[in-house]
Amino acid sequence: MSDVSRQEMTSGAAAVSGSEAEQRAAPRFTLLIRAAKLTCDAGEYLCVVRDVSETGVSVRLFCPLPADCELTLEMSNGDRHRLERVWEEPDKAGFRFADPVDIERIIGSPSRFSKRSIRVNLEVPVMLQMGERTLTARMHNISQQGALVSCSEHLSIDQRLRLSARGLPTIAAKVRWRGPQQYGLIFEDTFQFGELARLTAALQLNA
Repeated sequence: MSDVSRQEMTSGAAAVSGSEAEQRAAPRFTLLIRAAKLTCDAGEYLCVVRDVSETGVSVRLFCPLPADCELTLEMSNGDRHRLERVWEEPDKAGFRFADPVDIERIIGSPSRFSKRSIRVNLEVPVMLQMGERTLTARMHNISQQGALVSCSEHLSIDQRLRLSARGLPTIAAKVRWRGPQQYGLIFEDTFQFGELARLTAALQLNA
């Protein structure tokens, strides 16, 4: 329950297959809170997995999905599943799995990583303000807790700054780690999952 607020919970099972008989034949499992993202050539879109079976999945949406592109469901542990669209409504959608899936793995979501929020990969120009000094930089991904940015100037570990970009609120952050011209930022105030989902969808639309 750490990466999606209880406000994102939905109850009940939504149909995800075009064939009702096929749906009833497949065992179903309700996943009340499971963060994921839908990826395609047009971008990455956060969602909440609501219901899953061996044949398909239904998800909660926070924005309309791009039309005419092949979608992949990426779980928090990095597992990816190709999807076929079945139906879509303004705030939810249903899909068939294009390939056989391990339903127990989907539910268990084993991972070699410690529990962490899903990152949305995008390329967005940003400004980093430190007192009276402002740097141009680029953001490469963002999560509820932080972001990855790159810039040509040196930043110090634990340095505090304010990140701003078109389509984003100004974010207070500090440098958590650094690499060659890349910096991991941690936010002082975290995003709600739905808020981040809508912001990142708008950022990609306007990129």
